[in-house]
Amino acid sequence: MDIAHQSYEQLEQHILATSPEADTARVRFAFEYANEHHGHQLRKSGDPYIIHPIAVAELINELGLDLDSIVAALLHDCIEDTNSTHDEIARLFGLEVANLVDGVTKLTRIQYTSKEDAQMENLRKMFMAMATDVRVILIKLCDRLHNMRTLQYQSTPKQKEKALETMEIYAPIAHRLGMQKIKWELEDLSLRFLDPVAYDEMEQELAQVTSANAQFLSNMQQKIEARLAEEGMQCKVYGRVKHIYSIYRKMYAQNKTLKEIFDLYAFRVIVDDIPNCYNVLGCIHDMFNPVLGRFKDYIGTPKPNGYQSLHTTVIGREGIPFEVQIRTWAMHQTAEYGVAAHWKYKQGIANQRLGSEHEFEWVRKLLESQQDTDPDEFVHTLRVDMFADEVFVFTPNGDVKSLPAGATPIDFAYSIHSAVGNAMTGARVNGRLVTFDSQLKNGDIVEITTSKSAKGPSRDWMKICKSNEARNKIRQWFKKERREENIATGRTSFEAELKHAGLTLAAITASPDVLDSLLKRMRFGALDELYAAIGYGGMSAQKAAGRIKEELTRLGRLERQKEELETLQSSSREAIFPASSKAAPIPKPRHGESGIIVEGLDNCMVKFAKCCTPVPGDPVVGFITRGYGVSIHRQDCPNAHPARRKPEEEGRWVNVTWASTGAAVYHTCLDISAKDRDGLALDIAMVLSAQKVKVNNLSARSQPDGYAVVLLELSVKDNGELSSVINKLSQIPGVFLIRRVAA
Repeated sequence: MDIAHQSYEQLEQHILATSPEADTARVRFAFEYANEHHGHQLRKSGDPYIIHPIAVAELINELGLDLDSIVAALLHDCIEDTNSTHDEIARLFGLEVANLVDGVTKLTRIQYTSKEDAQMENLRKMFMAMATDVRVILIKLCDRLHNMRTLQYQSTPKQKEKALETMEIYAPIAHRLGMQKIKWELEDLSLRFLDPVAYDEMEQELAQVTSANAQFLSNMQQKIEARLAEEGMQCKVYGRVKHIYSIYRKMYAQNKTLKEIFDLYAFRVIVDDIPNCYNVLGCIHDMFNPVLGRFKDYIGTPKPNGYQSLHTTVIGREGIPFEVQIRTWAMHQTAEYGVAAHWKYKQGIANQRLGSEHEFEWVRKLLESQQDTDPDEFVHTLRVDMFADEVFVFTPNGDVKSLPAGATPIDFAYSIHSAVGNAMTGARVNGRLVTFDSQLKNGDIVEITTSKSAKGPSRDWMKICKSNEARNKIRQWFKKERREENIATGRTSFEAELKHAGLTLAAITASPDVLDSLLKRMRFGALDELYAAIGYGGMSAQKAAGRIKEELTRLGRLERQKEELETLQSSSREAIFPASSKAAPIPKPRHGESGIIVEGLDNCMVKFAKCCTPVPGDPVVGFITRGYGVSIHRQDCPNAHPARRKPEEEGRWVNVTWASTGAAVYHTCLDISAKDRDGLALDIAMVLSAQKVKVNNLSARSQPDGYAVVLLELSVKDNGELSSVINKLSQIPGVFLIRRVAA
């Protein structure tokens, strides 16, 4: 008998041991079908490929899932790696099995523009299948677990890639489903390949510590068992050392040695009912000294994944701290196997799916909120949503809300409903008014104040909130309610990134085939859609510009576009500063009558920096130049920012103020971005004429994407007059952005 049939015979024996009435003939047929279709395919280890599906089926059987799941596990790679089809599997094994296999199958036959896109779409496909039938993700987790157990046969780059993917995606999924046993093994296996040196050192150190303290574990277990027996309580007690990755993470995050880890050891006490959980807790606190602040009641307030237990940390006479977890047998099964512990098929309830239950509403919410997210954001969301530490807070009615650690009232409001978050005007925590960025703590009672006249969320909220649910709902609001604003904001960011990359909009729009290719690559129908996505956060301007650069490089047009940029920049400078002005002599620095007082003196030579063109009313700062007196900058000028100042020149920066009387006019420049249309320049000229503002120069140019840029050089009395001009200009139809720029 070959190794494949030997492995299958063991699987069949294990199935019969747990389910004597199982239809093993159907399972054998699935094995023979998969074995035939995988044919002579081999694993990297050299074993026949069928060994992997059998191992996955073994893990599924250990979880106690139904026969359809075991059959699907045996067939799970057939559609992806052989000529087998969904229709054929449905005909031979039933539609349910075929759908399970299809849900696990990657989208290998579709070409994607990047590896990140492919990963995101495969995850979405898997979650969509999971929303219908949670068995899909259970099979996938078992598939990944066996692949991680045999990862040593892969190349080093492949090992790190798969280990990182497991740590970022599959371990958090196992955590979210409450499958702690699988989660711990996935984390430890991933760490072995991501940081092999640290893993080996920690494994050796743990072996030494465990050996030295084996007697401690045994003695503590006997003491607890003896005391609980005296109290007449039936229970099971056992001790263990925490898994490697959990210890590694604490050592890394808290910069501690292994000896400084507070809860290296843990004891579990399993009893028959909930009242005895609290009775055991009283006995433990009577036997040992409890550590303040280290008690958690997850029975009264279960975790979102269903986990329940009492946690307390105590110190015995030996001076060694250890954790005690107290739970019932049902809670223990949930803690070990998560959703699989409640598998309804074992209980004979037909025509129901765990995926349809309220507990898995988060899967659908995850899919709904990620429809317009780029791949990196999608994967990051998975990690945060599924693996974040949690705080439990209450509504005024006493309902419990679970939020990520560090959550704010914004997160709380959006966890209730998007309409509550969008209309939020204030928040109270434990009856006291708090700011929107206040961090919530366990047990807080939070009340949100709303108003029908609220203008909606602020973009700054996305930087304050911690939960991806809140961030995505805010993003969706801006997508729906602020399209024009999104386009304006996105276009500005996109143009800046293009300039940074050495490109122009003309490089994209000059040729329709180039534009169509770029938009198709990024899945947008028009440039405005791309601008809007950047504006509401669905795509970063940097990533969009990067992809365009990649595509232009592929098309062999990048060098030509750079030459066009240099020509365009040259012509722009000519338009703003005519040739005649270049020959003009440098104006003499103005003295006290300039309206500037330098460190209490009103007769210093000063000049106004052309990089920021300050006018009276602007907060300003001075820089002592060589030969031209003091150069006056706005305080928000990039060249005056403290971070950009050279240490050796720090003493040359001086305090300056505006005098009560000064020069009649000051020169400044404005950059206006607007929708291109007939009469735009005339409308701007009429507004300036009505404001009685002197215009030194006005130039306008159309952009290839349907927008226009107007450059103005003005003379104004102060920033009050300038603000009035900007306000009037912003009311012109089509104008969406006005900036002060260098003269």
